[in-house]
Amino acid sequence: MNNLPAPLSTWARNVSPSPTLAIDAKAKALLAAGEDVCGFAAGEPDFDTPDHIKEACIAALKAGKTKYAPTPGIEPLRQAIADKYAADYGLKVAPSQVVVSPGGKFSCYLGVLSVCSPGDEVIIPAPYWVSYPEMVKLAGATPKFVLADDSTGFRLTPAQLEAAITPKTKLLILTSPSNPTGAVYTRAEMEAIVAVAMKHNLYIMSDEIYEHLVYDGVQHVAPATFGKDVEARTIIVSGFSKPYAMTGWRLGTLVAPAPIAKAAAELQSQMSSNATTFAQYGALAALKEKEKTKASLQAMLVAFDRRRKFLHAELNKIPGISCLLAQGAFYLFPNISKFGMSDTEFCSKLLEQEKVAVVPGSAFGAEGYMRLSYATSDEIIKKGVERLARFCATLRK
Repeated sequence: MNNLPAPLSTWARNVSPSPTLAIDAKAKALLAAGEDVCGFAAGEPDFDTPDHIKEACIAALKAGKTKYAPTPGIEPLRQAIADKYAADYGLKVAPSQVVVSPGGKFSCYLGVLSVCSPGDEVIIPAPYWVSYPEMVKLAGATPKFVLADDSTGFRLTPAQLEAAITPKTKLLILTSPSNPTGAVYTRAEMEAIVAVAMKHNLYIMSDEIYEHLVYDGVQHVAPATFGKDVEARTIIVSGFSKPYAMTGWRLGTLVAPAPIAKAAAELQSQMSSNATTFAQYGALAALKEKEKTKASLQAMLVAFDRRRKFLHAELNKIPGISCLLAQGAFYLFPNISKFGMSDTEFCSKLLEQEKVAVVPGSAFGAEGYMRLSYATSDEIIKKGVERLARFCATLRK
């Protein structure tokens, strides 16, 4: 009898693990071993979930909200999400167009699965969030990358998009503000990109998880606001992790035209049932208790803005590094190509020699860069950038 295990599936063999989570895990393992590590790898606010959100969840637990909920989410939360898009963007969204999922990552996957089939192509501007290509591959579709580097402010141009489209192109993924670069599209830039997508009848998945994390008076622009024809082909994915420091709660949102939302809910019904019932009541409080939520968000923004400016200035003082100033999210994406080694080698040696954990740009489809998250303490940022400067000085000798 052959006792060898059965071969892994095509999906299991071809999927890549998340490099950001892998580096964060390595940094945490070093910390657990007693090493003094400065971690810039995780995309996670270093703030606690606001008390009013936690208290609403506790109250839901005490009230017995521990059973199955409707697959697309509890009705009050779906209504609150619809109301949010009406108030913020003037979009008339019905609760039936809203799906609450177990995390923003899962919302993205549902969006891809709802419209993409084997043989379809999905355009992903690079630098990209590391999970987009894997989601596309798991749907049987083909990711097609278009590099928008620091020469364009990390923003895709209409000409680049036009050149990448083929008869097989089905979906364009747009992220603004961006992970990993913090780039934010202006209204004019977004309108020009959307016009090309509409010309070719593409769907747009607009990842707006960082919509509230913007600086310098910059405004987030939602593609779905550009007209009914655009809204009818736009899937908005977001969640509660980043703006409300709720990463571990695993609550994502998807807002889409009714047929796509229905498909996403049906897919979710077979994959995960509903998002955690009592956690949804915490999310409801985040949206309903607006003044408390606004105060918590503002405190987080003040800290992030201070760290952003400090880290940006310090990075640009280091010979060999050049870094654009991010306008959103909580990342900087400096260019390190002048050091004459791959970004992977650079980041590996930096962790080994100076105990500073950053993510190489190649993980995001952009060789020659690295991503630093400033969603960490001022002390770690100051100490980490001093170590980085010391490390870079050794490379120039």
